[in-house]
Amino acid sequence: MSARADVASVTVTPNSATSGSATSGSATSEGRTRSSVVTLLLEEGPISATEVGSRLGISAAGVRRHLDALIDAGDARVTMTSRPGARTRGRPAKLFSLTAHGRSRLGHSYDDLAGAAMRHLREIGGDDAVRTFARRRIQSIVGDVEPADTSSQQSVSETADAIAEALTESGFAASTRPVGNGVQICQHHCPVSHVAAEFPELCTAEREAFADLLGTHVQRLATIANGDCACTTHVPLRTLSTPESGNTDDDVGVAPSDAADSGTVHLDRTALDSARTTSSSPNSPLDRLRKEPA
Repeated sequence: MSARADVASVTVTPNSATSGSATSGSATSEGRTRSSVVTLLLEEGPISATEVGSRLGISAAGVRRHLDALIDAGDARVTMTSRPGARTRGRPAKLFSLTAHGRSRLGHSYDDLAGAAMRHLREIGGDDAVRTFARRRIQSIVGDVEPADTSSQQSVSETADAIAEALTESGFAASTRPVGNGVQICQHHCPVSHVAAEFPELCTAEREAFADLLGTHVQRLATIANGDCACTTHVPLRTLSTPESGNTDDDVGVAPSDAADSGTVHLDRTALDSARTTSSSPNSPLDRLRKEPA
């Protein structure tokens, strides 16, 4: 099921008990607008109220009404952040995004069954069986993506776009964007986030598959399974060969001061600031450069 289709389950209609076709039509329109707001928070969040209104053609009062309702229901949250690149003084910007509770309403059918099946698989075949399953699963999603020509930055960027398209077709609502000297693959929804929280092998297999297709070291900056707003993977374009240290969990999110010793490719400040905005949450791993779970 796609992320957009899942959003229908979050539709909230007014509590008015007034009868009549006019009221019914108004409630239906209100519900569609609420779903559109949820979709935008899912795919573009964190996002400002002004941009929500501009993208959806809603008045400022209408935007506030929908955002307030989502916040009151625990489906959305607001964070205060300085504007990237801003040099002037002023109040921090308010950015809105979905909470874990809001994401949980987007459709996680079969989570219990999938979790039970994964636990049973581990009991029968051990950790190797889980890792093998995780690798085969991501290959079923990105198996048709052509590997990048590592001598061309454009080829690596185009392969990143192809990976995002394949993920979107599988319900991950993925996109790419240039950041600093690289590009980021952002998965704004994860249909298996609840299972991945228990079985991080799913996230590890994704990252490894991305690195294989892109022919370069990649860094997983954040994951929905860890409570972030999106799964964000940074693909450096400055260096197009995999470092001798390899693409391991140990060099995910390494600080610049440590990078020289480990031989890893570290992110520039622009990439880190951008990832913080995308993945801003009270427990964001970027605030302390937390490793992806192993």
